[in-house]
Amino acid sequence: MNSIRSFLKRLVFGLLGKDPEAVVVSFHSGDEARSAAMAAELRRLVAGRRHFEVRVGLDPGLSRDGSTIVVAPGSAWRIFCRLRRFFRRYRIGQAAVLFDEDRSKRALRLAAWLLAPGKILAYNAALERHHLRLRCWIASLLFIRGVPLDRIFLRPKWLYPFKRDRSSESREYSILEGRALSENRPRVAVLSPYFPYPLAHGGAVRIFNLLKEAARSFDLLLFAFTEDGQPMELGPVLEFCSKVVLVPKPRYREPRWASLRPPEVNEYRSKTMRRLLAEFRLRYGFRLLQVEYTQLASYGGEVLVKHDVTTDLYNQVHAQRRNLATWWDLVRWRRFENRAVRRYRRVVAMSAKDKDLLGAPRVEVIPNGVDLERFQPAVEAPGERLLFIGSFRHFPNVIAYRFFVEEVWPLVRQQRQAVTLTVVAGPDPMLYWRAATGLEALPRDERIRLLGFVGDVRPLYEEANLVIVPTLVSAGTNIKVLEAMAMQRAVISTSSGCAGLGLEHGRNIWVADKAASFAAAIGRLLADHELRAEIARAGRRHVEAHYDWRRLGILQRRLWRELLGDDLEIRPAATGDLEAIEAIDRASPGAAQWAPASYLAQNCLVAVRGGRTLGFIAYRNAGGECEILNLAVSPEARRTGIGGRLVEQVLLEASGPVFLEVRVSNHPARRLYEALGFKPVGLRPEYYRDPPEDGIVMRF
Repeated sequence: MNSIRSFLKRLVFGLLGKDPEAVVVSFHSGDEARSAAMAAELRRLVAGRRHFEVRVGLDPGLSRDGSTIVVAPGSAWRIFCRLRRFFRRYRIGQAAVLFDEDRSKRALRLAAWLLAPGKILAYNAALERHHLRLRCWIASLLFIRGVPLDRIFLRPKWLYPFKRDRSSESREYSILEGRALSENRPRVAVLSPYFPYPLAHGGAVRIFNLLKEAARSFDLLLFAFTEDGQPMELGPVLEFCSKVVLVPKPRYREPRWASLRPPEVNEYRSKTMRRLLAEFRLRYGFRLLQVEYTQLASYGGEVLVKHDVTTDLYNQVHAQRRNLATWWDLVRWRRFENRAVRRYRRVVAMSAKDKDLLGAPRVEVIPNGVDLERFQPAVEAPGERLLFIGSFRHFPNVIAYRFFVEEVWPLVRQQRQAVTLTVVAGPDPMLYWRAATGLEALPRDERIRLLGFVGDVRPLYEEANLVIVPTLVSAGTNIKVLEAMAMQRAVISTSSGCAGLGLEHGRNIWVADKAASFAAAIGRLLADHELRAEIARAGRRHVEAHYDWRRLGILQRRLWRELLGDDLEIRPAATGDLEAIEAIDRASPGAAQWAPASYLAQNCLVAVRGGRTLGFIAYRNAGGECEILNLAVSPEARRTGIGGRLVEQVLLEASGPVFLEVRVSNHPARRLYEALGFKPVGLRPEYYRDPPEDGIVMRF
């Protein structure tokens, strides 16, 4: 029977003038390396057939072994006509076509479809494959447009209520015990989309440092989502959090387009998390819930922290791409974000720019910051080393990296033969790279060193000569800019990469928005050591003045106290306060005993509760420094935090280092100052009189 079929097959195709055995054709219709990999895979999958490869080139013809056809560039119809003449003797059984971001090969893709319309085996940039079929045209269209294979067959639950691939969530959770709860500290809960340690990206850095500062006055209960493979180090967070509740992130299996809410919001909808929040509020009595990031805003609470203005981010993306998908993302985020910011008693923005963009009432600005003790200036070694830090988990960093390596880097390489680039791409960079770009591999270059998660980036800053921030779309403010400046490294950034930080081009940062100007800036600053050093020094001075986490932590604590109904008022002293100041001064042997009227000759603040003046602080500003001259609290109000609150207010108003002197024997005051971040820097023998005693000089 098989021999008869074979005979008939040869007879029929012989009469038609075709080879009876079907051939396989691979079209190099995208990146050459991926096209070659596609052709090699097809040779393995269909080993018993004759294989051809088709390329577009300026030297048309047939290779010596007869397996590669090169056609001249032209329209899809011209290419099709040339290929049809060549393949008129062959029956095409399979045509492999690569669909990636290379638009210059669209004519070859269309010619391949005209040549073998029912035989197309499509490959995407990740080298996933899918047969293009008219009966599943929606899936085929989505695949061609770059939707990953595991998502093209997703169907919305509201349209397919009995579908098998459903979203799901785990009922499991874990509760970790940290610092003991105290009856004297108010309790606040914080909800985060991830556990904020290790400090792998800017969001984790912010949450970790502000919670650490807030823990000076509050007991913290942290609720966080976890993902498989996400690195976590529990110890540093448990040092200042009393309870940590970890819930696995739900598995979301819906098409991105299929809901009125943004898909990033739906990804975090967890009944388990909602139940635990309600139970812990009742059990532990926390009175305030702070929600980090807009995608968690549906959980409700009192404070919403806007790490970026998400509508602004998607507005930038839509302005660049202008397609239906980006428009739909923008519409959904605008609707969700506008409603979310009006549901909360307070909204926290990263900068005055973000506050204006939100255009909502009750918005507070608590900027991003930097740990100035940890990120200390280091001597710059000679060289031409560039550093880019940006976790690929945050898709604007992927866009920034592609812009740099595809448009800027070739220009830099031409100018500077010794230049190198180090990239810190965060945990699982390839996972997020593929998800954001659809590309299987990163561009390769022997002068580029790609790193994943790095526990301590300071050695990388130390070895760098320039830090680059080539961000094309961005919202919020970039912590990596602040860290680079704290390490006293010059930064080259786009406008969006350094927006909201109060920086000035040519003075404390170099701003360049186009590929050519960005490359030229790198060349100029690498060549001009003095200019580079001056920008770096000015950057350090800028972050010292405005972005110390310890000062920003005061803003965080003040916000929570206000929402919890704190009735302590701190205001400038007036003539009517002098009698109370004199009485407090006399009752405080450790304080300097001044004539009452002399307090009004200095900057003087008083703490008032219920109409009673309970404490005061006097200080002066001179030469870019601040000196605290006197501090005292009424005896009945001591150990209630009033002294610390007065010092905090001075720290907020001072723009430079703050100094004070304290008696050696005044241990309660010394403990207070040390808890606020002051450190001993000197000793003044017999500084005090009545009784004589040495004074310890402390600096914030």
